Amino acid sequence: QVHLVESGGGLVQPGGSLRLSCAASGFTFSIYAMSWYHQAPGKERELVAGIQSPGGNTNYADSVKGRFTISRDNAKNTVYLQMNSLKPDDTGVYYCNAGYVVGVPRFDWGQGTQVTVSS
Repeated sequence: QVHLVESGGGLVQPGGSLRLSCAASGFTFSIYAMSWYHQAPGKERELVAGIQSPGGNTNYADSVKGRFTISRDNAKNTVYLQMNSLKPDDTGVYYCNAGYVVGVPRFDWGQGTQVTVSS
């Protein structure tokens, strides 16, 4: 059974940083592209970052380029999202998912992790 468990969210002031983690199990993590998605309050879930495997090529939404960095550790079946220079618009629930390509999720969603950027 596939499990995607996101963690690392919290309340942070504008300009602050957070590092999200997503622990995956139940599938061959190393062969899947992994992506992070953001769902702002009252809005649709949208792709913010993805990383392929093998190769590690990354993709970012324009809104987070230069501020967010996605990485993965295939030995730990974990994908990370380093979030710097956070803005109030980054507030919402962050989810990870796996797919054959970035941005096309294959599995059921986990519970996500809440990020709130506020002073």
